[in-house]
Amino acid sequence: MMAETIHFCRKISRIREIRGIKQDHLAIEMGVSQQTISKIEQSETLEEETLGKVAKALGVTPQAIKSFSEDAIINYFHDQSYFNYQCTFNPLDKVMELYERLLQAEREKNELLKGK
Repeated sequence: MMAETIHFCRKISRIREIRGIKQDHLAIEMGVSQQTISKIEQSETLEEETLGKVAKALGVTPQAIKSFSEDAIINYFHDQSYFNYQCTFNPLDKVMELYERLLQAEREKNELLKGK
């Protein structure tokens, strides 16, 4: 099993990227500069107060940042309903319905041509 090599604050960067938030937007939300966000994401440790502010700006809990892992994200998205979509009709029935409508249209067209 591979040891986790991502720094604690690198997790902040990954969560930000997954959420589609740029550093400058996060900086505005926190009332700091973009350079401050960059420094936070490169550091190995973070004070609890700052972690709380970052978590709030990202829309997650501090615990979510602490326990973040790439595997957990993959499992989370894998478990979502859009990956387990259950079709509510039989696709073959729809194909047959379309075929029958096309066949009926051809029959009607042939009747019209015979009538001329």
